[in-house]
Amino acid sequence: MNTIDFSPLYRTTVGFDRMASLLNSALGSEPATYPPYNIESTGDNQYSIAIAVAGFSESEIELEVERGVLTVRARKVADESDRTYLHRGIATRSFERKFNLADHIEVTGADLANGLLTIELVKELPEAMKPRKIAIGGSANASLTHAAA
Repeated sequence: MNTIDFSPLYRTTVGFDRMASLLNSALGSEPATYPPYNIESTGDNQYSIAIAVAGFSESEIELEVERGVLTVRARKVADESDRTYLHRGIATRSFERKFNLADHIEVTGADLANGLLTIELVKELPEAMKPRKIAIGGSANASLTHAAA
């Protein structure tokens, strides 16, 4: 059994349907192995994804973020040369890799160096979601006591 029944969760929660579908898709899919990649925490609320893209140029790689999904695509232009390979071990096949991003994760940059595509991400919480201190004052308590009377 590769799926979990989340219907009891849907009866008592609101807004968690995306999380349930993410879990279902993660449990039901085979892990992709090409191209290899690393996901690293580089600091508080900072992350980095490094993808091995040897043989690809910047013009052949496309990054896109849509509805919380980072998609990395690489399309290799067909090699029209008359090369005769005795062994061809460098994989330059086209690929598409998707990463589901948590809420408030933003891509801040990307760099291609030494065959590694490095994508920088940061979690930026909106001001409304950051913790804040609530001052206890006499005027607020007075209005509560007037309302109760």
